[in-house]
Amino acid sequence: MYAQVCSWENLLLAYRRASKGKRGHANVAAFEHHLEENLVDLQDDLLTQCYWPGAYASFYIHEPKRRLISAAPFRDRVVHHALCNLLEPIFERSFVAGSYANRRGKGTHRALDRVQQLARRHRFVLQCDVRQFFPSIDHAVLRDILARKIDDAQVLWLVDQILAGGAGVLSEAYDMVYFPGDDLFAANRPRGLPIGNLTSQFWANCYLNPFDHFVLRELRCLAYVRYVDDFLLFGDDKAQLWQWKAAIEQRLRRFRMTIHPGAHPRPVAEGIPFLGFRIFPDHRRLKRRKGVYYARKLRVLVKQYRQAGRKERTPIDASVRGWVNHVRYANTLGLRKAIFRQVKL
Repeated sequence: MYAQVCSWENLLLAYRRASKGKRGHANVAAFEHHLEENLVDLQDDLLTQCYWPGAYASFYIHEPKRRLISAAPFRDRVVHHALCNLLEPIFERSFVAGSYANRRGKGTHRALDRVQQLARRHRFVLQCDVRQFFPSIDHAVLRDILARKIDDAQVLWLVDQILAGGAGVLSEAYDMVYFPGDDLFAANRPRGLPIGNLTSQFWANCYLNPFDHFVLRELRCLAYVRYVDDFLLFGDDKAQLWQWKAAIEQRLRRFRMTIHPGAHPRPVAEGIPFLGFRIFPDHRRLKRRKGVYYARKLRVLVKQYRQAGRKERTPIDASVRGWVNHVRYANTLGLRKAIFRQVKL
């Protein structure tokens, strides 16, 4: 498998996928300017196992909430794609149908459709999300999960390099939690995956995949949806949902994770806040703060357009098309008209 990871064809494919939509960025253009030489050097580092990831560039985003995003150098992003090209087909076969994040043929809108479908069939929902999910991912637990399906020491070496390169990036975002059997040295366990890596998104699914199977096989909850660390269990018996919650909290200890307090069964008729929307059995609404945020963003784009002498409105057009294409999956026609009515170019 490692020879396939390092093959010229795979590295070239990885470069193309990593650079898609980003060829105008300076770091991508610089890599492409000496593409063959850079890929040969990268291949040599991988084959001789001299590869070591570079430093991350970190910045904060504030929507939907404050998060620390850590961007790897472009050279490392090519390695991430090269590795995932080989690993994704292996793990994809084991993922459950109810897992929707970062998978081909799944995604946000299909997750919304599935949640609404289940809301029409069941009276109650138990919605939970993991506290500090990416900062909490334990490297030893993750590596054990990956090693169950990867029977190649060199591939596991590359996994270790990527994990070690991102260790500590999210340490400030993690509040230490001690689990049964821990000693004081548990605080030094390597943990955390940089938000922004392709490998982090893929490994997040791998990390909770055994938990997905626990929900389906042991709890026997077939009405189940998970998107990254946000998951929902539907049912018609509140008492059973409370029992499932206790079992979930107990099982997540194996992954060294906890859920946010306050999760409890609720009637689906109240609306389910999920992925920026509020889902009801017969309609959907965009969360209010999402509409406020985009209206503010659009005003900034229009202001920049005017300051530039009304020469280039492509960023506005692209932004509007992208936002409309997202929110049209809810009952937002009136909201869209109200926001665009306030904007005059």
